[in-house]
Amino acid sequence: MKGTLTHARQGNGRSQLLVPLISLGLLVVFNLIRDPGFFSVTLTANNQGSIVLAGNLISILNGASALAILAMGMTLVTAASGGQDISVGAAAAIAGSVFVGVLRAGNITAGAILLAFLVSCVIAMLFGAFNGTLAAVFKIQPMIATLILYTAGRAIAYWINGGATPTVSSPLIDRIGSFIPGIPVPTPIFIVLLCGMLFALAFKLTNLGIYTQAVGINERAARLNGINTVGIKLLSFIILGFCVAVAGCVSVCRLGLINHETILIDIEMDAILAVAIGGNALSGGKFKLSGSILGAYIIQGLTTTLYAMKVSSTEIKAYKAVVIILIVAIGSPVVKAYAGKLWRILKTGMARPATTEGE
Repeated sequence: MKGTLTHARQGNGRSQLLVPLISLGLLVVFNLIRDPGFFSVTLTANNQGSIVLAGNLISILNGASALAILAMGMTLVTAASGGQDISVGAAAAIAGSVFVGVLRAGNITAGAILLAFLVSCVIAMLFGAFNGTLAAVFKIQPMIATLILYTAGRAIAYWINGGATPTVSSPLIDRIGSFIPGIPVPTPIFIVLLCGMLFALAFKLTNLGIYTQAVGINERAARLNGINTVGIKLLSFIILGFCVAVAGCVSVCRLGLINHETILIDIEMDAILAVAIGGNALSGGKFKLSGSILGAYIIQGLTTTLYAMKVSSTEIKAYKAVVIILIVAIGSPVVKAYAGKLWRILKTGMARPATTEGE
């Protein structure tokens, strides 16, 4: 029985990744046909004179870093609460503003950067706890609960900044946002890998993944089995708060400043889409973190492709929306059920002649 359940879980995981893998494959094939050298990677010297990797592939992996980090946290919130947090962009503006505020209070050293990051994490996780309390304790639909911070978040960041657009200049900040000397791969890519490893360890060493899925699938049954459903939902929002702080700090280090109006603008919609494209049900329950990460890179890859095709920034959202609608529609339960039914019919039709010949 145990082996059967393990095999079933593996089968569900593979089928859940089918849509993002097919979408990624189509995107790769399209670009290779359009431009065979689209994914070529070259070595070049950056502004500091270091030899680094460059090319569209590196741009996609680097550009999707903040989105991939947010998609991980959004996956947990979606799975546990059956809703989405639309305030992550605004919360990132707050976290980034706190990060810059602490750094500007003294000399920028490694210790100061770590302190600023920890303070921004605490603030972002507190706002995550606020959202989680509204959703888990007061039973407010997550999208409505997070609408408060979505509306007020950037104004709070404006207040923290004193209405200015403060900058931070330091070689250490540059290394976090771009390249570490002697390492040709952008630092944000390593930060995404580190976050992924932390999630993998948490799922392996704790029951977080199982409990999150249980609460999302059937909250009443989970509660009857002794799971603290309110605590799991609240924890998912707090973890998303941590991801928000990481994404906000990475974005600040990349730009060397904090602009509360533009930092990670509209990224909440992309994070939700990354979860959906990753094969995760937006109604909650079973989830696949790797699918959401793939979804983030698919969205960034699509954006890079459209820019390469000379699509203007004002039109790019419309083109991207059409493609994403097709991807999400193909991965919908209705289409999946129809495809499964069609496959069974074809499989039965192919099996009949073989049976007749054997008889």
